[in-house]
Amino acid sequence: MAVDCRTRKCVALTFDDGPAPVTGRLLDTLAAHRVRATFFLVGENVERYPEIVAREAREGHELANHSYSHPNLRRPSERAVRRQLRRTQEVIRRVTGVTPTLMRPPYGATDKGVAAITRELGLAQVLWSVDPLDWRVRDKRNVARVVSHEARKGAIVLMHDIHPSTVAAVPRIIERLSRKGYFFVTVSELFGGPLVPGKIYTDR
Repeated sequence: MAVDCRTRKCVALTFDDGPAPVTGRLLDTLAAHRVRATFFLVGENVERYPEIVAREAREGHELANHSYSHPNLRRPSERAVRRQLRRTQEVIRRVTGVTPTLMRPPYGATDKGVAAITRELGLAQVLWSVDPLDWRVRDKRNVARVVSHEARKGAIVLMHDIHPSTVAAVPRIIERLSRKGYFFVTVSELFGGPLVPGKIYTDR
């Protein structure tokens, strides 16, 4: 059932840097709670774990581009940035049949050059409004506490499904936010339709 995020309390859970072996456990949790998320995929990891990405697509999650090898996109040449993004588009399409329309620059590092290339490639730039720093603080209770406290209507939550501590925090996050009346949606669902290529989004 579609949720109207103009009137409902919606939040988008997003996961970067995967897939990884622990992603399967995250998918089990999301399926058990009937929650869909958005996965910002690293191309070389898609090639390493194609069956996990195929499952993400099959279970209705949104797939997005997070570059091929996770460089700071402000540093390479324009040609190298295009290659990072195109190569990831190609591998995701090959594995799932899905062509992403969203990307997240590694480290959130973007500039006018990255904006121009993403606009050319038809990719909106998605950043975030809630960051529990789960890559640094590898504690499930802390991750759950920060996300539960900082989430607001229209928030985009940044997490990383390569860390077991983050995956372990997700059941608590879903339970706490559900009690507060939140609906969990993909990034595209949060905005109610296609996003503008090249434009930066942090929340609704």
